[in-house]
Amino acid sequence: MLELGDRILVVKDGARREGVLMPSATGHIVIKMDSGYNAGFDKESCTVELVEKGKKPKIPPAPPLKRREGLPNVSILSTGGTIASKVDYRTGAVTSQFSAEDIISAIPELEDIANYDGKVIYNILSENMKAEYWQELARAVASEIRKGSDGVIVTHGTDTMTYTAAALSFMLKTPVPVVVVGSQRSSDRPSSDAAMNAICAATVVVGDIAEVSVVMHGSTSDEYCLIHRGTKVRKMHTSRRDAFQSINWPPLGKVDYLTRTIETFGDYQRRGEVELELLDKLEPQCALVKYYPGSPSTVLDYYVESGYKGIVIEGTGLGHVASDWVASIKTATDAGVPVVITSQCLRGRICDRVYDTGRDMLAAGAIEGEDMLPEVSLVKLMWVLANFTTEDAANLMKKPIAGEISASTLATV
Repeated sequence: MLELGDRILVVKDGARREGVLMPSATGHIVIKMDSGYNAGFDKESCTVELVEKGKKPKIPPAPPLKRREGLPNVSILSTGGTIASKVDYRTGAVTSQFSAEDIISAIPELEDIANYDGKVIYNILSENMKAEYWQELARAVASEIRKGSDGVIVTHGTDTMTYTAAALSFMLKTPVPVVVVGSQRSSDRPSSDAAMNAICAATVVVGDIAEVSVVMHGSTSDEYCLIHRGTKVRKMHTSRRDAFQSINWPPLGKVDYLTRTIETFGDYQRRGEVELELLDKLEPQCALVKYYPGSPSTVLDYYVESGYKGIVIEGTGLGHVASDWVASIKTATDAGVPVVITSQCLRGRICDRVYDTGRDMLAAGAIEGEDMLPEVSLVKLMWVLANFTTEDAANLMKKPIAGEISASTLATV
């Protein structure tokens, strides 16, 4: 019988991967390889062989938290992205930690910033996120704010962090900061960014920027973190520590790691400016379609025939697809399925009035996505269709609701 800490060999489709068996909340086989990276496998599609029995790690429980008078109260909600882990390097076994006690034990600097309470909302790999999980998370954030939390930190895997940040941005009007944070490199690696990101996130969450934001490394060194608006940020590199960048709008600010001071770069919603409001309905039957030369327009027909309620197209340049897609766009819009056009270029604004194809797309009912990122457009469309009528979708998709649309093309960066 395999146990955590055992060294195993996993064979899948002829590929062989060896590593130490780690905890998994999803039922998959997860190993930590010698490279330091983790790999996950479906039990049904691989074979497993024991290489060497491991020793069970002896990890003492974290000491209870000491609450300090005069410090803000912060909630930490975990979704499966860990900002702390304890490792026994004799066995290679890693135990993920989620409680506030464990996090403070691993990153004691946090204790000088606030008092904390922790809660695990779910424990999944971020690629397994679904609309229903975003809804559950939004409700949990709202609950913590109602209970008096001065700010909420959401720990999250980096791969789909920006989708979650966008979803929270639309579903919540918040009087306190809500900060989404993660790490590009796991806590057991010497080059981990977890501790610095967590400290910077805590600095922001007790500050004055009362929006949903993403706080991550701003450079490859341990100098500062950037504060990105939740609807204007994208992961732009697979593994760099400064992978997250603000798109079509400057960051809200930056946090100096050494001094723990915040420099802001523009307007933002301040603490206490709005009352808490939760609009947590989402329509999951929306699709994001990437156009490429020669791609068939029948993909749009498929989504319409399958009962999807909305479609976002990631077009070329100013927001174009081939002329033979126009008829399928019209079929969709005639069926009451909004079609929103965004750009693969990411930076810049959609304009389908320059070329004939773009004008034909607009005549077929396509909605210009302005300068929204494709994934933000998708999440916004889910939110709009669930909370408003289809007839209102066109106007609402072109109207800024959570800072997702820049005021001017000249303001984009």
